Amino acid sequence: MQGFPTLWRPALAMMAIVAASNVLVQFPINEWWTWGAATYPFAFLVTEMTNRRYGPALARRVVYAGFALGVALSLVLAPTRIALASGSAFLLAQLLDIAVFNRLRRQVWWLAPFVAASLASIVDTAAFFSIAFAGTPVPWPTLALGDLVAKLAMAVFCLAPYRLFVARVPTVWASAS
Repeated sequence: MQGFPTLWRPALAMMAIVAASNVLVQFPINEWWTWGAATYPFAFLVTEMTNRRYGPALARRVVYAGFALGVALSLVLAPTRIALASGSAFLLAQLLDIAVFNRLRRQVWWLAPFVAASLASIVDTAAFFSIAFAGTPVPWPTLALGDLVAKLAMAVFCLAPYRLFVARVPTVWASAS
């Protein structure tokens, strides 16, 4: 059974990504993007690398740990509404990412991470922006569209580090969870 020694690095990475993204989403680059769009997609990469290496059960544990730590830190660093929207969207999207990735993991190497991250990005974007900014003067539909485009572009970009990871790190996961 894999425990804390295995979990701490991806969980810490997840926490840092979530907290940084929750702070950075408050700073628009232009009317389409915020700085959070540049950092958050790496959460999917962490989830997919963990899922690939250790399987879906441990990937879910990393998501739960990253969720708890990330939301707690975000409650200190970002407005409550953003922290709660982020936590809700994060949990939905990351668990979807794990399920889709696991279903496609035995296909061609790029299919599972690309499809999982893309579908999860759609769910994450819709949930986060509608919860965080609905009823505010923030032009959130435009920001949501820009954010989604950035996430989909990052899903393509993250294929390169994922491929390097797969080539260098053995899989220790052996059974479906």
